[in-house]
Amino acid sequence: MAELYYNAKVYVEKGHYEQAVLVEDGIIRRIGSSDALLSEAPADAVRVDCGGRTMIPGLNDSHMHFAQFSETLNQARIADVKSIGELIEVCRKFAQEHPQRVKNGLHAIGWNQDYFTDGGRLPDRHDLDKISTDYPIVLERVCGHIVSVNSKLLEILQSTGEIDKCKGEDCLTDENGVPNGIFTGNGCNIAKRLIPEFTLEERHEFMMDAMDYAVSHGLTSVQSNDVGTTFLDTPAAFRLLHEMYDNGEGKVRYRHQVCFNNLEDFEEYLTRGEYAVGEYKKGSWLTLGPLKLFKDGSLGARTGLMSHGYVGDPENHGLEWISVEDMDRYCQLAKEHNLQVITHCIGDEAVRRTVECYERAFVDGKNKLRHAVVHCQITDRALLERIAKDDILVFAQPIFLDYDMNIVEKLCGKELASTSYAFGTLLRMGVHLSYGTDCPVEDCNPFTNIYMAVTRKDRQGRPAGGFYPGECVDVETAIDAYTKESAYAEFQEDVKGRLMPGYYADMVLLDRDIFTVDPMEIKDILPVMTIVGGKVVYKK
Repeated sequence: MAELYYNAKVYVEKGHYEQAVLVEDGIIRRIGSSDALLSEAPADAVRVDCGGRTMIPGLNDSHMHFAQFSETLNQARIADVKSIGELIEVCRKFAQEHPQRVKNGLHAIGWNQDYFTDGGRLPDRHDLDKISTDYPIVLERVCGHIVSVNSKLLEILQSTGEIDKCKGEDCLTDENGVPNGIFTGNGCNIAKRLIPEFTLEERHEFMMDAMDYAVSHGLTSVQSNDVGTTFLDTPAAFRLLHEMYDNGEGKVRYRHQVCFNNLEDFEEYLTRGEYAVGEYKKGSWLTLGPLKLFKDGSLGARTGLMSHGYVGDPENHGLEWISVEDMDRYCQLAKEHNLQVITHCIGDEAVRRTVECYERAFVDGKNKLRHAVVHCQITDRALLERIAKDDILVFAQPIFLDYDMNIVEKLCGKELASTSYAFGTLLRMGVHLSYGTDCPVEDCNPFTNIYMAVTRKDRQGRPAGGFYPGECVDVETAIDAYTKESAYAEFQEDVKGRLMPGYYADMVLLDRDIFTVDPMEIKDILPVMTIVGGKVVYKK
């Protein structure tokens, strides 16, 4: 069956637009003028008049946490709370309305103390005890690198001896040396393990909800770090995704980004696990992707790894999540098995040490495995040039500026801030830089992300001239970063990310022309139709 989409403004590449796209068997066969393709299309082709609307390639989030996002759609909504009191009230109300959901524990993510109007301190066990002391509670900061727990969870940690697995800096204490219910680093994972996992049936339901949300916002592909983070049961996670996609339930293309707790588990995965025996057919909507590592924490939590510490706190250099020695071993194992590595890096020292590790693991002195820095927030000019020279990929989140532009100069100083979040500079240097949202740290709506890349302004349009406006990009460049470059990040640039013959028919028809609207309107754009592999998965 063929489909012809005509009477559209079809974005092909910079400066090149067409009017019509002919699709057969999920692949783009022809592009051209409406008149030409209307006359050439098979007689039985379904003809879709696009009403003059703009059509762009399907948007591809290069780094997110899709399963965790699906959980947040079914958890207490704490992302917008403005005080600890409101945090407590929201969780209390959720527990009252969903008693079955919290009977074994309550877990939610999204609070940010920098938005609190009651002092900006971190919530502790005394605060969470006001929600309940009958069941364990874990509430994650928006970045996922700090968690607050209640006394019930601390009691379980202590009775089971799990708290002894925390390094000193992973478990904060009060003035008497007693754990105060705030964990950082690996302590976050230790605490979260005590909240029972959702059942696979619940996860299946949640994932379908998240897919509906994604396609309604123009996402046709996600590259997602769920296995080893949200899904701690790795075999079960792979099995669930296989079942969903084998049964044809997937609505977006999904690429795994996989974490491991130790080198032994990673080696097992490479030699006898999913990497060795998992079946991923050519053209499948489900693909197996890179090893994901964490080098440091977050800027807002003051745990990003910084070369010279933080302004006003120079002795605090942040958190090194993985040692240089262990990272070298991971990357060498990945090299032996021809596997890409991507690493979470916020601070400049985290970026520097990661780049050095990659260089030691290059194949024939080049980045042939397309190792990438995820986030790449705090950088100086020398680091930017080194990334470009090494051809290291960057998975960037312009949307982070909505919050971070308010704190980066205070924490890092103006000089370093001026060369940070330098996503425009990196693109102009020729770096393969793709866009993602790190959802649920931010919403996965790609149009707010594109708006931020183009304007360097927050959602309210501040500052008037943009935050370091030299880093702004034009709309075509931003869309390319979300499509062509995201496809390159997953070795699929020959079949994804363009509306050209031979490419997958992943397309989005927009409710307004993203190329000509006032840039302030970009964040408000929504699809009227989303198509994946020639299949309409969303229609307004």
